[in-house]
Amino acid sequence: MLEIKNRANGEILAALDTDTLAHMDLQEMSLSGADLKGMDLSGARLDHTDLSDADLSGANLQGAILWRAHFEGANLSGANLSKARIGCNRQSNAATLEGANLSGADLSSADLRYAIVSHANLSGAILTRADLCNADLHNSNLSGAKAHNALLIDANLREVDLSNADFRDCHLNGAILVKANLSGMILESDHKDDFSAMNLANLDGANMTGVHMHNISATDCIMRRVNLTDADLSNAVLSGTIMRNANVTNANFDGVELATVTMDFSNFSQALNAEIPDYKMNLR
Repeated sequence: MLEIKNRANGEILAALDTDTLAHMDLQEMSLSGADLKGMDLSGARLDHTDLSDADLSGANLQGAILWRAHFEGANLSGANLSKARIGCNRQSNAATLEGANLSGADLSSADLRYAIVSHANLSGAILTRADLCNADLHNSNLSGAKAHNALLIDANLREVDLSNADFRDCHLNGAILVKANLSGMILESDHKDDFSAMNLANLDGANMTGVHMHNISATDCIMRRVNLTDADLSNAVLSGTIMRNANVTNANFDGVELATVTMDFSNFSQALNAEIPDYKMNLR
């Protein structure tokens, strides 16, 4: 017999005739505030289950199915969520992790499509090859997160802290990064002559100081009022990008074609290696 207790008062929330929760069917259960710290829930069915405010720190949820589960305020720090099915191809079936603690969690190859992960702590999380298309991560902390080859197409990353995060070879096409903190973030590709992509992304007002954007494809982006101080944009493709009122002090534009970049009120005399077309020379 395995008892699941409330972490605060010890109340028994469920008594199950099993000695493990791995691969168990726990769908639609009310486990709010449960103490599941370090538990093995690998492959478990948790569809529609209420795990809000639960302690799942260090738990193994590898390959678990979490569609429409509720994890608001839950502690998932250090948890293994690799290959977990958290999101879905429609918003109504995705899980909610608003305000959850996912610091240091392993979300590699997890499905997070349309998932709500706003106001959450994902600092140091591993998101390599995760699918976060259309996910809502606004106001979350992803500082130091590692997300090689992740998909974040049309993701909401408004006001997210991505400082020093490693997002090599990611696809951020259409992502919303308004007022996000990308300082020190790595967005370049690991592969010679290959590109990370963030075409059509909205980076209005973002902090991009020291960002690594070498060889990135960032066409038709909105980069109004961005701070690109000390950024490396060498060999980036910025065709059609709006870079009005940007701070480009010491930003490296080596190999960047600026003919179609909107540069009004940006002082490119402070930029490095910028080949400015003659008809734009008076722009400040």
